[in-house]
Amino acid sequence: MSVLEMKVPSPGESITEVEIATWLVKDGDYVEKDQPIAEVDSDKATLELPAEQSGVITLKAEEGDVVQVGQVVCLIDMDAAKPAGGSAPAAEAPKQEEAPKAAEPAKQEAPKPAAPVSAPQTYATGAPSPAAKKILDEKGVEAGQVSGSGRDGRITKTDAELAAVPALGGSPSTATGARTTTTTKLSVLRRKIAQRLVSVKNETAMLTTFNEVDMSEIFRLRKLYKEEFAQKHGVGLGFMSFFTKAVTRALQMYPDVNASIDGDFKVNYDFCDISIAVSGPKGLMVPVLRNAENMSFAGVEANIKDLATKVRDGKITVDEMTGGTFTITNGGTFGSMMSTPIINPPQSAILGMHNIIQRPVAVDGQVVIRPMMYVAMSYDHRIIDGKESVGFLVAVKEGIDNPVEILMGGDERKGLGL
Repeated sequence: MSVLEMKVPSPGESITEVEIATWLVKDGDYVEKDQPIAEVDSDKATLELPAEQSGVITLKAEEGDVVQVGQVVCLIDMDAAKPAGGSAPAAEAPKQEEAPKAAEPAKQEAPKPAAPVSAPQTYATGAPSPAAKKILDEKGVEAGQVSGSGRDGRITKTDAELAAVPALGGSPSTATGARTTTTTKLSVLRRKIAQRLVSVKNETAMLTTFNEVDMSEIFRLRKLYKEEFAQKHGVGLGFMSFFTKAVTRALQMYPDVNASIDGDFKVNYDFCDISIAVSGPKGLMVPVLRNAENMSFAGVEANIKDLATKVRDGKITVDEMTGGTFTITNGGTFGSMMSTPIINPPQSAILGMHNIIQRPVAVDGQVVIRPMMYVAMSYDHRIIDGKESVGFLVAVKEGIDNPVEILMGGDERKGLGL
C-alpha cells in the first residue's frame, strides 16, 4: 500500500507553527489531487492546504490543534480506488432504505404520552426553608405566591431569590430570559494580533496628533470623472488613492516617519510600502502596496481592489502582508468619527481616516457647509518628534484639501490618467 504523509508546508519566513482551523473533508473521504482539504491559520493569514495526491484520507490532527511546520497532519492512501459516483462514501446509500423501517416503531409509540405526575402533598409542600423564608420576608413576598421546586414542593433559597426579582411591570415574578455563555478559542491569528497590540502599547512611546481635511475637491473630482475613470481603467475612483498619494508625498517630505527602530539603530526606507487595513472574515488584515510612491491613481485603486478581494476570499499570502513601512486604516467605513489608531509594528506611524460629515466651517470669513473628515496620526515618539508628526499630517491635509495642485501637478485630467 502506498501511503503519502502530508506535512505542514512553511507558509512563510519566521512562521514555525500553524493551527488547524477547519477540516474541509472527513476522515475516510476520497480526495482529489490539489483539492483543498483544510484551512490553517498562521499568525499572519489563513491559508488553504491542498491534497498532494489523490486517495483516501486519514486525519492525524483535529481542528484547533497547533502543529509545527513539517509535522504530519494526515495520510493519503494512494492505492485506494475512487468510489463509484464520486467521492461520497458508499456506505451512505443503504441509509435511505433503512429510514422507513426505523420510523415505524416511533409511529406506534407516538400515541402514548406520559401521564403528568403530581408531587405528593406533605407538610413541606409550599413551606419555605429557613434561608428562603428570610429572603421572602425581606422582600415582602408571600410564600403562597411562590412555587417550590424542592423535595415534596418545599420552597428553596433559589425559588425565593427568583421570586423576589420584580418583573418589568413592578409585580414580583420569576425572572426569565436567556443567560447562556459561549466560550470559543481564539484563532492563532487573533492571538498573535492581541500579542502585537499589547506589545505596541508597552514597548513604544505612542502619541496621536489630529487634524481635519476638507473633502470638497475630492467629491468634485469623483463626481466629474468617476464614469470616465471607470471606463478607461476598469476600477472605481475612490478615496484611498487620494490618501495614498497624499501619504507617499508626505513620507518623502518627512523621512523619519518612513522609518523604524532596530535595537539602537534607526532604519530609513527610500521606498513607500503602504499597508492598507482591510477587514476580512478572519479579522483585520494589512496587505501592502509595494512602491506606492510610483503608482498612478488607477494603479493604487487596482492594487487595493485586488488585495482586498484576496483578503475577503481568504487567498492573501504572507508575502503580500509583510514589509510595509506605513499603514493607512479607514475606520470611517464603520461610522467612526474619531479614534486613536494603534501602530502596526515594526512601523513607526499610522494614519487613521474617519467618516465624512457635512459641517459648518469658516472659509474666507464666511460660514459654509463642507464635507469634513477628522484624521489622526499615531506615531512612536522615540523616533518621530512632534514637529515631524504635525508637519507630516499638515502635508497630508494639504494634499487632500487641494489635490489638483498638490497631487496632480495642476492638471486633473492628466493626473487621473484620462
